[in-house]
Amino acid sequence: MQPLKGITVVTLEHAIAAPFATRQLADLGARVIKIERPGSGDFARGYDQRVRGLASHFVWTNRSKESLTLDVKHPEAAKVLERLVLEKADVVVQNLAPGAAARLGMGYEALSPRKPGLIVCDISGYGDDPVNPGPYRDKKAYDLLIQSEAGFVSVTGTPDEPCKAGPSIADIAAGMYAYTNILAALMQRSQTGRGQRIDISMLESLAEWTSYPLYYAFEGAAPPPRTGASHATIYPYGPFPAGDGGTVMLGLQNEREWASFCTTVLQQPTLATDPRFTANFKRVAERVALRQIIVDAFAPLTAAQVVTRLEQAQIANAQVNTMAEVWAHPQLQARGRWTEVGSPQGPLPAMLPPGSWGGEAGGPRMDPVPALGQHTDAILAELGYAAGDIAALRAAQTV
Repeated sequence: MQPLKGITVVTLEHAIAAPFATRQLADLGARVIKIERPGSGDFARGYDQRVRGLASHFVWTNRSKESLTLDVKHPEAAKVLERLVLEKADVVVQNLAPGAAARLGMGYEALSPRKPGLIVCDISGYGDDPVNPGPYRDKKAYDLLIQSEAGFVSVTGTPDEPCKAGPSIADIAAGMYAYTNILAALMQRSQTGRGQRIDISMLESLAEWTSYPLYYAFEGAAPPPRTGASHATIYPYGPFPAGDGGTVMLGLQNEREWASFCTTVLQQPTLATDPRFTANFKRVAERVALRQIIVDAFAPLTAAQVVTRLEQAQIANAQVNTMAEVWAHPQLQARGRWTEVGSPQGPLPAMLPPGSWGGEAGGPRMDPVPALGQHTDAILAELGYAAGDIAALRAAQTV
């Protein structure tokens, strides 16, 4: 399962958005050469030490890559980077500050005339279009800030307090769109021989993911209310307490399920025809009263007993798992979704990327998480630098 084998990606990346995109390219077999600052590297290496001394974000987004340390502001480093891109790269990815890659000579406008097949993907908070930059182009953009600007935070949380998502979804959204756009550009290049520039905005990526509440609030209508873990516009749909202190997550989608829920789960069949609850919009309007009915019905039951009834009624349900429970999730275990990757701290568990290929395609690439600068000497030698030249670059702190 390495359809991108033979494709080389050179990436000037940090944090999550670009590393997440390029790790997925590496999963599919691309060679990803990660440029890092000498001494410190990608600053995500220092976010925490939760994975046997390594940072959780870094382990997640950087397996199967090669780490080349390079002080890109050093004149000799600029020559190394230029040679690397012009001689090796099919794709350049960067999420430096807007305009920084262009100042380093790594912009599409500078590189494309010299290498017409090159694909350059620029990821930024608000977009980096030199023709139409917009007033936010140079604003600093971190995940929480983009969650706020895209309106996500305004519709997430409780009635009393807005909340951000736990995972960094603005970064993830941008990384996913970078990944899919790069795949599309590679397909186009296979037909035309030409590369292109891809401009990915975190704001635009997350605004797309927030389009349902945008349309719900169309033409000045009220937005979906913040309802915690419950669905804002479908009810009952969310967490409910059982009598043993456990929590059951359940969701209804249609009137057939509502009738089954009343009869089999609540064991109150007449409730199905109660005029207060005979359509979803009515149940949403009466959610306070209906919630109390459900809580009262669940009070004599354990969470396991509630789930048993839900299964009998064919009502969708789930546990609210902790991280420890996800590590041990029986479905992930049964489907063999865990493997190991190497790291500077030895083997680590890693989840296989979503999507399984049948036949003889094999599995995705799952190579080690690199140590800082682990591949510097090998890559420089590949570019034709002699041992003495590499030693001189090290002495000058260029690499």
